[in-house]
Amino acid sequence: MTPQQPLIPLRPVADIPPAPASATGIVPQSSDTTLQDTHGRRFSYLRLSVTDVCNFRCNYCLPDGYQCSDTPAPLSLDEIATLAQTFAALGTRKIRITGGEPSLRKDLPEIIRILKNTAGIEQVALTTNGYRLSKQIDDWVAAGLDQLNVSIDSLDPQQFQAITGHDKLQEILNGIERARALGLTRIKVNAVLLKTFNESGLGQFLNWLKATPVTLRFIELMQTGDNAGFFAAQHVRGEDIKQQLLQDGWQPKLRGSHDGPAQEFYHPDFSGQIGLIMPYSQDFCKSCNRLRISAQGKLHLCLFGEEGYELRPLLHHASADIQQHIRTLLGQKKESHYLQAGRTGAISHFAMIGG
Repeated sequence: MTPQQPLIPLRPVADIPPAPASATGIVPQSSDTTLQDTHGRRFSYLRLSVTDVCNFRCNYCLPDGYQCSDTPAPLSLDEIATLAQTFAALGTRKIRITGGEPSLRKDLPEIIRILKNTAGIEQVALTTNGYRLSKQIDDWVAAGLDQLNVSIDSLDPQQFQAITGHDKLQEILNGIERARALGLTRIKVNAVLLKTFNESGLGQFLNWLKATPVTLRFIELMQTGDNAGFFAAQHVRGEDIKQQLLQDGWQPKLRGSHDGPAQEFYHPDFSGQIGLIMPYSQDFCKSCNRLRISAQGKLHLCLFGEEGYELRPLLHHASADIQQHIRTLLGQKKESHYLQAGRTGAISHFAMIGG
């Protein structure tokens, strides 16, 4: 992605006075100062990418595996702490750690601990491909993890390997059971819908939910800059799944204040629940409540936006300047991602900024 300059005037970094020593703990402001865009949407949820490296080769994201690049090093612990404090002061109450694959960072437990100990942050979540889940979940929970999302695109071991390039399904399922045993109750499993890989396995997923108290979220495949042919061959409409669920007695759930865009459903005969993420549905963007920070410290107003805005050069200076800069940038957030019109923005794959 070619670096873009912010579209608004910004004081040179050298002209911004250093933060005083007392600014190590930024006091969260009251809820009425929560970030809000020009379309009336409020943003209390931040997705924080801590690496763009991923060790899976999912056919819908990185079919050729991660390609090394000369991008700057990912955010340091100090930079992550400053970002968390800054966004907490702007009304952020939930931070989700994403990648790439965040467990590839050896300091992931410390990242979780930093976010959990940030005044104003109420929920710390993690999205992982599960590769190291069974070995590291104890450390993550001990550090303060509140919510876990794990990607499992098929419950058939052969199909799972065909999609991801790894024969790890049972180990990942064991990791989820360990998370439950540790008392983690907010567990979600993400599955990207793919016509010839897992659409026929929906019944297997439903059988699993009979006795497994997790939320299974079916995600519509989204078109990016480099998957047009794959998208055309594999896209499954989430609306079709929704109508089938309603016919089978599934009932809509109310949406929580910090929830993402999924429409969630429950059924009295099932221990688990189902969520649908349908970015091509009408008015999908009206419920947007999240912003994104890339592993290199760029603010992305939308997953499918054309550019990221540099925050990293400001992270060692006065908090008020960073906060005002973020507020001003938010004024440029568009009403929609226009994905339904075929605009995919600058993103070429989801590992770039955590999906």
